[in-house]
Amino acid sequence: MNLNVTGHQLEVTPAIRSYLVGKLERITRHFDHVIDVSVILSVEKLQQKVEANLHLRGKEIFAQSGDTDMYAAIDLLIDKLDRQVIEYKRKRYVEKRHDGALKHQVGE
Repeated sequence: MNLNVTGHQLEVTPAIRSYLVGKLERITRHFDHVIDVSVILSVEKLQQKVEANLHLRGKEIFAQSGDTDMYAAIDLLIDKLDRQVIEYKRKRYVEKRHDGALKHQVGE
């Protein structure tokens, strides 16, 4: 998994980067076929904003979140990405199961 972290009007400290890497392990625990992750951290007045693009095989997943605390915004972002990845994995598994079942029914 390639990780690209950028900060807009914010310096990405080693503490924030390591916190983000630790949280992204949760996503790779559910689905290990993540190719690339691009994260943008930004500050707009009192709002801390985090955006992420997850590149999977055949799918791009985008999520964004905001909070007054950067660590809370990262937690919200990871929750959103985790739900989307689990849903993608579930749909992918269900489609494979149904496609195989239909092929066997048509061939008989």
